[in-house]
Amino acid sequence: MKQAGQIIRSYGRRFIVESGDRTYDCTSRGKRVDYACGDNVDITVLNNEQAVIEGTHDRHSLLYRQDDWRTKLIAANVTRIFFVTAAVPSPSEELLGRCLLAAEAADIEPIIVVNKSDLPETDAWLQKLQPYRALGYQLVTISAKQGADALRPLLHGNTSVLVGQSGMGKSTITNALLPEAAARVGEISEALDAGRHTTTHAALYHLDADSHLIDSPGLQEFGLSHIGATELAGLFPEMREFIGHCRFHNCTHRQEPDCALKQASKDGHIRPARLELLQKLVNQAINSK
Repeated sequence: MKQAGQIIRSYGRRFIVESGDRTYDCTSRGKRVDYACGDNVDITVLNNEQAVIEGTHDRHSLLYRQDDWRTKLIAANVTRIFFVTAAVPSPSEELLGRCLLAAEAADIEPIIVVNKSDLPETDAWLQKLQPYRALGYQLVTISAKQGADALRPLLHGNTSVLVGQSGMGKSTITNALLPEAAARVGEISEALDAGRHTTTHAALYHLDADSHLIDSPGLQEFGLSHIGATELAGLFPEMREFIGHCRFHNCTHRQEPDCALKQASKDGHIRPARLELLQKLVNQAINSK
């Protein structure tokens, strides 16, 4: 019997699908595994506990993560992405930049969350983030251990995903919002200055009938390989007004003379670090062909 459902847990080749008031342990038809937490799917029920995923419905959005070997799906049908940062362990501004580009490409509203607001190092990190607020990105400061209630109005009516490096407090936020979720929270490894990998799969939780939250594994790099080299500059809000003003119509904004983006950076309209990120991503996109 075929029926509709939603993937609420993703374990690589196995998926937990919620359909009505039941959940099923599912595999996919054939060798296909390109499903993500949040996908709306059709399943064929085999028995009271098991089913087979036959296919996915159209997706409104899709987010990717990436490692040295391959690109993996993080979440589907997300409307807001909360990038969780903290001053400790050392936050990656490049990862934040990649997250914002992924959100722009998928037409998902990004919100930057600064967790662990009680730490003395937080003020300096907030200062580094001010240029992103100036670009129009929303920034929220919280202390998840004292409560994450400041996020509730932003989560309402959305399917949201928490992403970021390990150790930044994503699972702590999930626990604060949904104590019954019992998401595993890891200790910070001071020796490595990085969080232990505690969340090993994406999981979708229902905050209420209209609000849903996906907690994802800590990630070191956002998957952007699906974005073409010529599309990247348009995902930077501060660069859009300069696109099309370079001497060469196919300018890659790297070595070419009379590049409008490089000139805008010299004139102070584009931060050098943002131009460097664009150039790095363009190099990767071109070299991966």
